[in-house]
Amino acid sequence: MLKIFKVTAILEGISYLVLFANMLFIKTSNPELYHTLLRPLGMTHGVLFIGYIVLAFLLKKSMNWDLKTFGIILVASLIPFGTFYIEKKYLENNA
Repeated sequence: MLKIFKVTAILEGISYLVLFANMLFIKTSNPELYHTLLRPLGMTHGVLFIGYIVLAFLLKKSMNWDLKTFGIILVASLIPFGTFYIEKKYLENNA
């Protein structure tokens, strides 16, 4: 399950950045493309975000994360590049 969480963390981070890129760059240059991409990108990111949170809760006990570490892992999903940090710092050595 840890490997699935690692992949989900990376994909969630990528989807977050792609969603921001769509919002910041494509919206201003091509509004029609923005609206075409918004729904599938948003849905993909939403599913990956929920998967990240659910997997974090499922792994909390088996990984022996204390409350502070668990909080950092959850908050990282809200920050751009946060899930990449989590994958590198907390998950890399536990494969």
